[in-house]
Amino acid sequence: MKEELQLLKEKAVKGLKECKTVDELNEFKVKYMGKKGELTRILRGMGKLSSEERPVVGQLANEIRDYLEKELITFTENLKIKEMEERLLVESIDVTLPGICPELGRQHPLSQVIDEIEEIFMGMGYNIEEGPEIELDHYNFEALNIPKDHPARDMQDSFYITPDVLLRTHTSPVQARTMEKTCPHVPVKIIVPGKVFRRDDDSTHSPMFHQVEGLAINTNIRFSDLKGTLLSFARQMFGADQKIRLRPSFFPFTEPSAEVDISCVMCKGAGCRVCGYTGWLEVLGAGMVHPRVLEMGGYNSEEVTGFAFGMGVERIAMLKYGIDDMRLLFENDVRFLSQF
Repeated sequence: MKEELQLLKEKAVKGLKECKTVDELNEFKVKYMGKKGELTRILRGMGKLSSEERPVVGQLANEIRDYLEKELITFTENLKIKEMEERLLVESIDVTLPGICPELGRQHPLSQVIDEIEEIFMGMGYNIEEGPEIELDHYNFEALNIPKDHPARDMQDSFYITPDVLLRTHTSPVQARTMEKTCPHVPVKIIVPGKVFRRDDDSTHSPMFHQVEGLAINTNIRFSDLKGTLLSFARQMFGADQKIRLRPSFFPFTEPSAEVDISCVMCKGAGCRVCGYTGWLEVLGAGMVHPRVLEMGGYNSEEVTGFAFGMGVERIAMLKYGIDDMRLLFENDVRFLSQF
């Protein structure tokens, strides 16, 4: 068996030198050192040897295997270097050509607008609060002065999970949760950015969209404070020459309530197709916190007052960047997103 192993070694060394490619080296490895290779075939006969011969033959077989493995590694590395050198001689490389630059991602326009809104209101002393997107009916409606039979619920056709659990239709529930948590302490100044859900889907509506809610509670807060806050926001977001106007409206959780318009960002108030030739664009709703909402939050409406406002982030983004279809914000088209 020793002679057979020596002959195998000589044959393998000769075969190794005849390999011209890496593929041939792989075939060599399988032929001589694989599970069904020549070396394994010889070692299967060790059972016929005496107990004195087995260790000697086993040691010789291991030495031959180690030798062949080292030679195989050396030959493989040399062949790879040779193939690379031959390929470089054939292929021409123009080192003056510009490299391939990976495409860099950028922040989504909605994220940019949310960050800008947060920065503006944090500069006014507001804190950022968050709340659950799967909300209880109590916080989403009832604690905001919208009982079960209130017609205002029809305006927020909702995704219900159970009769008392739904996907929140606005970020206002966080107002109620915050009042419960902070009462009776004042002042309270928060904004609440987040996703909300309603059954809408067209060029100006989406079943999932983003809102930023604002709430301020303190002693002697007046409607003029609300107007000044929103005017400051509009000028920081859309330009220092912005004007706002407040139109009477109705929201169950504020009284009095107002729709807030800004002068058209396209025509600067002169009147154009975008603003319906009125010179104004609606951007958000606001009002003084309803006394009943304050009471349900634990506050004494005779001692404190507050204002609240809510805006759709998509609406702000569309006006700021001149986007005419909300669905573009959710289609993830890189050609569109790369513009921002």
